[in-house]
Amino acid sequence: MNLRKLVTITDEVLVEMGQPVVLPTRRAAAMAVIANPCAGRFEADLSALIETGTALGELLTQRAVVALGLAPGAAESYGKAAIVGEAGEIEHAAAILHPKLGAPMRAVLGGGAALVPSAKKRGGMGAVIDVPLGHRNAAYVRSHFDAMAVSIADAPRAGEILVAVVVTDSGRPLARVGGLSTADIIGQDGLR
Repeated sequence: MNLRKLVTITDEVLVEMGQPVVLPTRRAAAMAVIANPCAGRFEADLSALIETGTALGELLTQRAVVALGLAPGAAESYGKAAIVGEAGEIEHAAAILHPKLGAPMRAVLGGGAALVPSAKKRGGMGAVIDVPLGHRNAAYVRSHFDAMAVSIADAPRAGEILVAVVVTDSGRPLARVGGLSTADIIGQDGLR
């Protein structure tokens, strides 16, 4: 992996619509900008990008957990996303995100029964992507349906890919639309 840049940002919501958020909602995004080894040509074998997903899953999740100061197992939500520069294709993002990035994320977080929500797109420098979030053990926990918008001003360049992992310590601030509560999670099937 040819890594050009690492960026980590945190977001903490203290007040929402004039109401104090008693336990502030905290999110951290860790991002990497890497060279796209398949840029500018069709490549049938995407195994190099698939293996890159393994390394980035661990590295970025560790950085997000450290940024929030979380104890092992304390993360509640997660998500992943990638923006491919114009000389690449969406499948390059899929190769990084889907086959192998999730398992290292779960290992760093101490588990996770639910699928890791993801998004991917093609874009130029400064493009914004909304990283979708969901509870790591139960996809039906509505209070944790959220997203974090991320971007890096000088990435991705045409031959690069920006990869992002987001971790939270809670759901949305002041969530109140019902559904499965965190206290009722079983955590076996990834749904409930």
